[in-house]
Amino acid sequence: MKYEKIISMGLILLLGVASFVEAEEDHLQYFLSKASSKSIELSKKEKTDLLNQLDRLMKQAQGIHTKLMQAIQTGDTDVRYQEGKFWMSKLEEDQKSIETGIQQIKLLREKPGHLVASIGLYKSLKELSENFNAYNNMSFFSALVGDVAPEMELWADPVFYKLYLLPLARSKDIEIKAPQKEKKPGAKEKRP
Repeated sequence: MKYEKIISMGLILLLGVASFVEAEEDHLQYFLSKASSKSIELSKKEKTDLLNQLDRLMKQAQGIHTKLMQAIQTGDTDVRYQEGKFWMSKLEEDQKSIETGIQQIKLLREKPGHLVASIGLYKSLKELSENFNAYNNMSFFSALVGDVAPEMELWADPVFYKLYLLPLARSKDIEIKAPQKEKKPGAKEKRP
């Protein structure tokens, strides 16, 4: 009887974790389908959800970054000194990109229409995506990086760029052009 309770609790816990993992994948699938559809408008709730997912991704990247640094510093990987210095410099760049990305997400939560913060976040995501793909191509790093590199690339380009940054830039462009159309040139008076 005691073992049946333990097994049933374990099974419930396992199903709960499995549903959580599927829910994270559902977010990416949802936003990818939204990005490929004709209607690119996001509701306020969807924008908040997108920023939450990007925040989760940045924190996940931060954890992987820490593991990569530790692997190089402790000698767990088969990396020569010169290669190690190169990868450490890349990881230092990544740390700056992660910090910048997290700051931009916080700023976008406060001011969702902030174009400069959106561009900064997109730049951070692209830089991290490129570097994580490079780590993923190295046999001694690929186990630590896993599927985060392609996932980050998908969040950066089709999702964030198409659903958040591009519509925001277009709306700012319309705001700038609108006041210029309202001005009417006055009639010039000729002096004799």
